Amino acid sequence: MPKKRFRSEEIIHKLREADVLIGQGRTIPDITRQWGVTDKTYYRWRKEYGGMKIDQAKRLKDLEQENARLRRALSDTIIDNQILREVSKGNF
Repeated sequence: MPKKRFRSEEIIHKLREADVLIGQGRTIPDITRQWGVTDKTYYRWRKEYGGMKIDQAKRLKDLEQENARLRRALSDTIIDNQILREVSKGNF
């Protein structure tokens, strides 16, 4: 069975839906079975997206992408710097 990835907006919507269904007496295993995910996934989602709104989740995703881009840029700069040090020492 292929793994389905949910967008953060969908996850937040599902968590709100779960709160309503739990209030109506449904259990978490029933809800997660209906969604096609595990209980562990539900609790992980709740830990990560618990009190967020959709715009906050979008902002978080944008910040994570920018952070990854900056990390790549920093690592490239460090590698270039190390190469230049090696060349300047004459150890090539």
